[in-house]
Amino acid sequence: MLKIVFLDAQTLGSDISLAPVVSLGEYVSYPFTRPEEVFERIKGFDVVITNKVWMGKEQIDSSPDLKLICVAATGTNNVDTAYAASKGIHVKNAVDYSTESVTQVTWMHILNLVGKAAYFDGYVKDGSYSGSGCFTNAAVPFFELRGKTFGTVGLGNIGSRVAGIARAFGMDVIYYPTSGKPHSDIYEADTDLRSFLSRCDVVSVHCPLNERTKGLIGYGELSQMKRGSVIVNMGRGGIIVESDLARALDEGLIAGAAADVFTSEPMPSDHPFLKLRHPERLQLTPHIGWASREARICLVGKIAENIVKTFENS
Repeated sequence: MLKIVFLDAQTLGSDISLAPVVSLGEYVSYPFTRPEEVFERIKGFDVVITNKVWMGKEQIDSSPDLKLICVAATGTNNVDTAYAASKGIHVKNAVDYSTESVTQVTWMHILNLVGKAAYFDGYVKDGSYSGSGCFTNAAVPFFELRGKTFGTVGLGNIGSRVAGIARAFGMDVIYYPTSGKPHSDIYEADTDLRSFLSRCDVVSVHCPLNERTKGLIGYGELSQMKRGSVIVNMGRGGIIVESDLARALDEGLIAGAAADVFTSEPMPSDHPFLKLRHPERLQLTPHIGWASREARICLVGKIAENIVKTFENS
């Protein structure tokens, strides 16, 4: 019987069933696992499931029975995949389980930023509207998306889905291919990052963090954007240099930004995003883009499928 351990099961929440995975063998789970606890907790297990817990050379070597590492996510940057492969250990991730969830949260941020939702909500709730004597508020203008330019950094499953909705709003859509190679017959590619950014009214980041994208958008790139533009990072923390984004927002180089991902998660209490002089220009969510209820149910099914497929002929 397979022995399966989930090192950080609480990251999937308590409202969904893990039965599809539990039914596959002798199953043990932990809400969270600290780095020093990994070695003892994976010992003797055939399958390790991890969302964010690091599995590197030392961890892999400490578990001679290990045959499969299941990443409860799309990205595999928390696993030394090359070393695992050298040891004959399979690494399986979950692909395309969260496309609709990330797309929805992306547009939640875009619409809130462009529509000044936080400002208008506060204006009503703090009593300003009641005492204004006017039925509306035109003091803080917002713009329509139709006819504006939407740009996605990365055009994979999620970037394509987000771009399709931008087109439904009547936006012109362009994309920046992080590989440097255009690959779409539907949308225009601009392979010059600064040119791409200068053309966009809305930019959304949907690419993995790798050697080509780490620190991709810094102060110099942000300074090329239109003053009234907004940028949303739904990819990975570190793609946009966070201190540079904070500076650009405070200096008014761009109108607004949103981030669902951060270089360090959770972010430290001294993070530059928490020290803005103009916090109203920034929207933050705690890496929830992937985590709709439907997406998490789908994720559990994909983890179970990865385990079954890996061992079906053994």
